[in-house]
Amino acid sequence: MNDPHGAASPPAPPIIQRRRMRPSLVWLVPAIAALIGVSMLVHAWMSAGPEITITFRTATGLEAGKTPVKYKDVTVGVVTAISLSDDATHVIAQVALDKSAARLTRQGTRYWVVRPRIGVGGISGIDTLLSGAYLSADAGSGQASATAFTGLETPPTIVGGAAGKSFILLADDLGSLDVGSLIYYRRIAVGRVASYQLDAAGRQVRLQVFIDAPYDAFVTTDTRFWNASGVDLSVGADGLKLKTQSVATIVAGGLAFATPAYRQAPAAGENTEFVISRDQAEAMAPPDGPARFLQLRFRQPLRGLSTGAPVQFAGVDFGRVVSISVDYDSATRRFPTVVGVLIYPQRLGRVLEKLPRHPTDSPDEVTARLLQGLVEHGLRAQARSGNLLTGQLYIALDFVPNAPKVAFDVAARPISVPTVDGSFDKMQEQLANIVTKIEKMPLDSIGRNLDASLSQLNQTLARVNTQVLPETTRTLQQLQQTAHEFQQTAQSAQGLTAADGPLQQNLEQTLQETQRAARSLRTLTDLLGRHPESLLRGRPNDPRPAPDTSPPSDPLDSPQ
Repeated sequence: MNDPHGAASPPAPPIIQRRRMRPSLVWLVPAIAALIGVSMLVHAWMSAGPEITITFRTATGLEAGKTPVKYKDVTVGVVTAISLSDDATHVIAQVALDKSAARLTRQGTRYWVVRPRIGVGGISGIDTLLSGAYLSADAGSGQASATAFTGLETPPTIVGGAAGKSFILLADDLGSLDVGSLIYYRRIAVGRVASYQLDAAGRQVRLQVFIDAPYDAFVTTDTRFWNASGVDLSVGADGLKLKTQSVATIVAGGLAFATPAYRQAPAAGENTEFVISRDQAEAMAPPDGPARFLQLRFRQPLRGLSTGAPVQFAGVDFGRVVSISVDYDSATRRFPTVVGVLIYPQRLGRVLEKLPRHPTDSPDEVTARLLQGLVEHGLRAQARSGNLLTGQLYIALDFVPNAPKVAFDVAARPISVPTVDGSFDKMQEQLANIVTKIEKMPLDSIGRNLDASLSQLNQTLARVNTQVLPETTRTLQQLQQTAHEFQQTAQSAQGLTAADGPLQQNLEQTLQETQRAARSLRTLTDLLGRHPESLLRGRPNDPRPAPDTSPPSDPLDSPQ
């Protein structure tokens, strides 16, 4: 458009139309992915459980990112990292637990590696041969939480929540027992040894054992425990003994318990203490009561007597030998054997109630006065042979008939009981005396005289065999022939008449004389057969007739 003044007007600015920006659908995918990632992070953060560290001596069986953590066979976490400690003495495993496993952070929780193991208790962890090792947990009973734990090198024997009771057993030594050793009741495995340690004084071993339910109800306050480990082979005064509980106890050791049938006692409470006996016989024996120490002094050495040998009184095990020593007697210049024994008077039972006692006497005075009366009536201690095969000896307290009187000091301590030589020692002494007498006999002279007598006897027997016996045989044959002829004559004489009576009587007398002669020859032959020496020494004297013990007869009853 032209300006009226003749100037040209500037052009109008162009009109620019702006287009509205619209979101592209391409950005919808990453936005959704971002939202999902954030939600997953929030969910993981909200569902993540606590993280803890567990220290082990070695990392055997552990692998970061792969080794799971299980509780009651449920996976509740995983090992995330494994590192070496600063002092290089152990390894530290970082473990991430699930939120549901927060209970496993309580104090007292135990962790251990489950892998194949072969031990005294058997073979465990076989399932890990295919699945691999894993961490197992046992929740603690504490209320406070912790983040650092010390792992167990061996699986625990008792896992929390197991039904049963724990008891404390006291023993002089551990023997062949170990953690995991089984406990038997009537030869059934009902428990195991959980742990052991020395007491504060170091004189006893305290074992914690666990008895599974319902067998824990059989453990009463009067239950007796004894060591049933290995093979019990003993050779003593009682002979050869071989005992074992089961094959498992031979390898791993074990304990057994029982309750006397004659005792009724309530069930034992948790952590009740019991004493372990050496064997079943000692455990099931009636209570011994307090022991009393006696001293026995023997003149002769006691080879075969050992510590622990029984002491018997009236056929009852009354005690045991606890010491054997040698002393010197300056008066006799001999070395007697001094034996110390422990006796248990309570083993006599109700007999103690029948013995006289004073109410003010102490236990030692009661024992001394009791022994004083018994010694006065012949009580002596004697070492006897308990086994001829092994030569083991035991001590017998018995009454010896016609025992010489000895002084007994009631006030002496320790109490000393007089002794006598053993029966075997007496036999040896008698044999020695017999040997001494035999050595004093003139055996050489007796032997020479006996040889001469035997030589003469042989000559006499030879003469009898060659001269006397053949003549005697011929004589008997002639007598037999004569008797036959007389018999024929007697038969012929039977046909004679009464007038021939004198001839018949003469024949009968001749026959009788012939019979007497034959009888005399037979007697002579028998005598020479029994006593051929009678040809030299004459006929032996006849034994005296036994006196007539029959009552005298009445003269009126005799025949007139």
